[in-house]
Amino acid sequence: MKIFRNKEFKTESAVILILTAVFSVLSTFFSPLAALVAAAFGVCIFIVFYFSAKRRYERMEKLTDDIDKILHGNRSIRIDDNLEGELSVLQNELSKMLIILNEQNDKLKNEKKFLSESIADISHQLRTPLTSINLILSLLHEPDITEGKRLELLHKLSQLIARTDYLINVLLKISKIDAGTVTFEKDTTSVRQLIDKAVEPLEVALELKGQKLIIEIKDEQFCGDLNWTIEAVSNIIKNCHEHTPAGGIINVKAESTPIFTEITINDNGSGIDKDDLSHIFDRFYKGKNSSDNSFGIGLALAQSIITGQDGTIKASNGINGGAQFTIRFYKQTV
Repeated sequence: MKIFRNKEFKTESAVILILTAVFSVLSTFFSPLAALVAAAFGVCIFIVFYFSAKRRYERMEKLTDDIDKILHGNRSIRIDDNLEGELSVLQNELSKMLIILNEQNDKLKNEKKFLSESIADISHQLRTPLTSINLILSLLHEPDITEGKRLELLHKLSQLIARTDYLINVLLKISKIDAGTVTFEKDTTSVRQLIDKAVEPLEVALELKGQKLIIEIKDEQFCGDLNWTIEAVSNIIKNCHEHTPAGGIINVKAESTPIFTEITINDNGSGIDKDDLSHIFDRFYKGKNSSDNSFGIGLALAQSIITGQDGTIKASNGINGGAQFTIRFYKQTV
């Protein structure tokens, strides 16, 4: 039997048998009956020990077999035990450990899947402008190209390089946030200052489209990282600008309560399609009304920045039409 190959069992059995023999021999000095009783008592102890050890050994063997099956992917097996005793305690602790390992394994699989999908998306997003860049470069090498055509191609080339640079920078920022290497500051700052800084790079684009930006902000303040939040809000306003027709209006409001500071940005464009609402912050997701130049990543970055500061962002359609983005920065963690 396997139990007899167990070193501890053999050692303990030998000790019991030796002690039984010693007591039996010593008992002969009193009487033969005492020696017989001592021998019988020792044998009984050995039998009890044998069956107890055999049962414990079988439980250990089953536990080892179950753990092996679990490690090879069988998650239907449970090894926890509600009984008392050292082995039951060990089983319960092993069960907890396996649950944690399974959760970590699932998390790693999900992260691996996400990484694989992200790399595929990034490759796809970069392939388009790079293909166009290679095509333009080949056209620029044509010997009979006119000066006007050359300038036109150089202008397109500059735009493509700028778009590619923007995509790479945004992806690097999102990666840093995902990796937890970004430390967001917790400074109390004027919301008006935040909006003014966020609008600065868009002023020319807004003017060219004849769009009006209405800012209804008084002395509201928020607690967060100014520079990163400028990036987030700028991307949201840029999204509104792109989806608002020429001569349209973009409205920015702020409200402060004892619990949070709320910033609402809305436009009078076509709004967000109901099928796009649940995916609007997904990376590389391009809605039905997205332009060909859109990467579908600006709002994803905005969400990462805001949620990374324990804030919230919600996309919806306004009562009077148009897209509406509601940002909340909480004055205490909720």
